[in-house]
Amino acid sequence: MKRLTWTILGLGMVVGCSAADHASDGADYGPAGANDGVYPSYPTASGGSTSGEDASAEDENEDSTAMGGADQFEAVGTNPFVVVLHDPLSTFAADVDTASYDYFRTTVDAGYLPDPASVRLEEFVNYFSYDYPAPEPEAAEPFSIHLEAAANLVDRETTVLRVGIQGKVVPPSEKRPTNLVFLVDVSGSMSEELDLVQEVLRDTTSLLDETDTISIVTYAGSVGTLLSATPVSQKDLILERINALVSGGSTNGAGGIQAAYAEAESAFIEGGINHVLLCTDGDFNVGVSSTDELEELIVEKRKSGVTLTVLGFGYGNTNDAMMERVSNAGNGIYGYIGSEQDASAYVEERMLQTIVHIAKDVKLQVEFNPEHVYAYRLLGYENRAIADEDFRDDIVDAGEIGSGHRVTALYELVLSQANLPAASEAPALGDGAVYAGAVEVSPEDLVLVKVRYKAPGASEQDPAAEVSATLTPSQVHGELGSADSDLQWAVAVASFAEILKQSPYADRSVLPALQLILSAQAARDEERATFQRLVGTAESLLSEN
Repeated sequence: MKRLTWTILGLGMVVGCSAADHASDGADYGPAGANDGVYPSYPTASGGSTSGEDASAEDENEDSTAMGGADQFEAVGTNPFVVVLHDPLSTFAADVDTASYDYFRTTVDAGYLPDPASVRLEEFVNYFSYDYPAPEPEAAEPFSIHLEAAANLVDRETTVLRVGIQGKVVPPSEKRPTNLVFLVDVSGSMSEELDLVQEVLRDTTSLLDETDTISIVTYAGSVGTLLSATPVSQKDLILERINALVSGGSTNGAGGIQAAYAEAESAFIEGGINHVLLCTDGDFNVGVSSTDELEELIVEKRKSGVTLTVLGFGYGNTNDAMMERVSNAGNGIYGYIGSEQDASAYVEERMLQTIVHIAKDVKLQVEFNPEHVYAYRLLGYENRAIADEDFRDDIVDAGEIGSGHRVTALYELVLSQANLPAASEAPALGDGAVYAGAVEVSPEDLVLVKVRYKAPGASEQDPAAEVSATLTPSQVHGELGSADSDLQWAVAVASFAEILKQSPYADRSVLPALQLILSAQAARDEERATFQRLVGTAESLLSEN
C-alpha cells in the first residue's frame, strides 16, 4: 500500500446552515475528526489512516518525502439536517474556488486518494461547466438564478434541490484597465514549482491589454520589488524579469503581502481592476505566519480596494488551510496548480474570471416552506456559513463572482419526517424552538431563493441589491433521470465527494448509478471525461481496503 503523511488542522469544527442558531445553542455540528470511525480507513495521500491515529511509526516514515508529506488542511465537517419549523433559513456566501478539486485530480493522477480533510464538496461541484442560461448583455442584474429539484440518487427517499447562478460574461473589449501585481514566493520550498509559476505569469501577461500594468514582488527570507508597475506594452522587459526568478531561503510571506499591496496602491487605477496574484505553497515561516494573523492582515488591506487571489503550488509543504482563508479574506478566488496542463488550462479558462469580477459580497439565503419541506441539509459550504440576520447587513463580507462564473449549491431535502435519514455519527439534527421570525416564502412555493450582492467597486457602506427566484412543489421531478443533465451531473459529483470526505451521509452503494451518469455525459467536454477517468482510478484505490 502506498503511504504518505499529512498534517490535518482544525478537526471537529462547528459548521451548519444557520450560524446564528449554532452559536446560541452550543451544538457541535461537525464530526469529531477526519476519520470518525464511520468508514474503514483506506489508502490516501496521508498514508492509510486519514486520522493518523492508527499509523505505526514505520507507516508515518514510509515515503514521507513523497507527495503530500506535510501538506496542511482544515477539515470543515459536514452540515447537519435542520428542521424547517425550527429554522427555515439557510444563509451562506457564494464560493467559486476550485482548489479542492484541482488537488484531488493531481493526487489521484499520482496514484493516491486525497486526504478527506482536503475535500470541500462545493469546490468539486463548482469546478464543472453547466448550461445555465446567462443574463442578456443589457440585463440590469449581473447574473441569473436557476432552480431545479428531483428525487435523490441515493436510496433514502430524499429530494435534491439545485440552486444555480450564472454570471454575465464580460467581453474582452469591456475589461476595465488593470493594475496587476504578481506576488511570487521564491523561497526554497518553491524550488520545484517555480517553472510552473513562471509559466502562469508569462501566459497571464499575454491576456492583458498593452495599457494594463504589471508589477512583480518577490519574497523569501526578505522582500524585493523586482519590477514596479510597467505597461504590458513593455512585454519583453516583463518576461525578462519573470524568467529571472530564482528560489532559495526562508519565507516571509506577510512581508511580501504588505509590499505587494503597497505596490498595488501606488499604481492604483480608480474604477479599474487592482489585483494581487499570490503564487505560493503557503509555507510561511518568517514574521507574521499564523493563519489567523494573516487573515487579519488581508482583511485590513482589502479596504484599499485591492483584491487578492491565491494560486497554490507544490506538494509536501502546501498550506491549503491558510491559502483558502487568505484568498477569501482578500475577496479573491483560490485555485491550485499541480502540473503544466493545469497551468495552461487555468490561465486560458479561469484567469480572467479570477481578476474580472462582476459582483462582490454575494450572499445566498434559501427559505424553505415548512408546509412542503420537513428538513434540509446544505451539501458543502460548511466554512462559508453566514448568520441569517446578517443576510441584509451590507457591511458583512461574502463571496465574489467573476465574469462568466457559475455558482451551484445543492440541498438534500426531507419532505416528510418519516423519511429523515439515519446515519451513524451524523452531526446533531438542527431542531428546537419554533421559528418566530418574518416569513417571506409564499404558501404555494417549496422554496424562495434570495441573492444579495454589490457592484465590484462598491464600498462597505454602499447598499446591496437583491434578486430572488422560487420553485413550486409541482416542479419537482419524481426521478433524477427526468431532471436536466446538469442536475444529474452535480448530484453525481457531490455524491462522490461525500465518499471521498468520509461524510456520515456517504453511500458507496451509489457508485454504479453514479458511473452511469458519468458515462452518459463524459463526451460533453474534456473536464467531464477526465472526472470519469479519475473516479475509475479512485474506485480501485477505495477497493484496496
